[in-house]
Amino acid sequence: MLPPFLRAAPVLLVIVASTLVHALPLLLVALCKAVLPFAAVRRACNRLLAAIAEAWIGVNSTLVDLFTPTRVEVDCDAGLRRDGHYLVLANHQAWADIVVLQKVFNRRIPLLRFFLKRQLFWVPVLGLAWWALDFPFMGRYSHRQVARNPELGKRDMEATRRACERFRSMPVAIMNFVEGTRFTAQKHARQASPYAHLLKPRSGGVAFVVDAMGDALHAMLDVTIAYPDGPPSMLELMAGRVRVVRVRVRQHPVPSLGGSYQDDRAVRARFQQWLNALWEAKDRDLAAILAAPDAAGPGRAG
Repeated sequence: MLPPFLRAAPVLLVIVASTLVHALPLLLVALCKAVLPFAAVRRACNRLLAAIAEAWIGVNSTLVDLFTPTRVEVDCDAGLRRDGHYLVLANHQAWADIVVLQKVFNRRIPLLRFFLKRQLFWVPVLGLAWWALDFPFMGRYSHRQVARNPELGKRDMEATRRACERFRSMPVAIMNFVEGTRFTAQKHARQASPYAHLLKPRSGGVAFVVDAMGDALHAMLDVTIAYPDGPPSMLELMAGRVRVVRVRVRQHPVPSLGGSYQDDRAVRARFQQWLNALWEAKDRDLAAILAAPDAAGPGRAG
């Protein structure tokens, strides 16, 4: 049997070519939006940028369908809208999660936008593409760093506020992996996480988005991603070594802060309790999904 990198090579080569083909028009449209900062021009550019990104994601998803045997089984109870304003929360196990989320939601809700580490801006081609699509770049400072220098935390809050102001004027799906990092057994043990399949959720990033955009968000999508054979690497996914991915989508009202998250300890505690309860339910769902027998049929997400 060929090693994974050789089996994945044809898919990866086409993905690289597709990235280059789509990145150039993205950057040209983004430059037009920057040079001509009129409201009508910005709206038209935003629609065009989203269409280019959705075409790019569509190519990548089609490649997964054509070149791998992976089934993506989706259980969704939400009435999805392409013109909506969503807050999307999901568990995080692998870089493949992003491919799965894009495959499930592409052209069903607005383009997913992630909060990215500032260092990712320098990734060749992709960093500029993310910038063109208004992905927010954050410092992602640790609690210890913020405790030593509170100004660092304020920078991320201000970056969140600016991003949310931009998002108010366009359909958007703001994606947040609230565990803050990918799940591993080592991290789970180090945290002494109370959940069997999840790390502890962090409420700060979600709270900042709700505070800045709560009245403009019409729903929260709670997404649970499960890999019955274990979380794969991106290489394993592209090499066709992932048999099935199961995704459960549940829609909830957007939570209310009821005060200042930053200044009121009781508000912070109440919001963290809400997120903990959501994570307890997700942990039970994840256990049930992993225990379920294989579904019949192709099970692919369109």
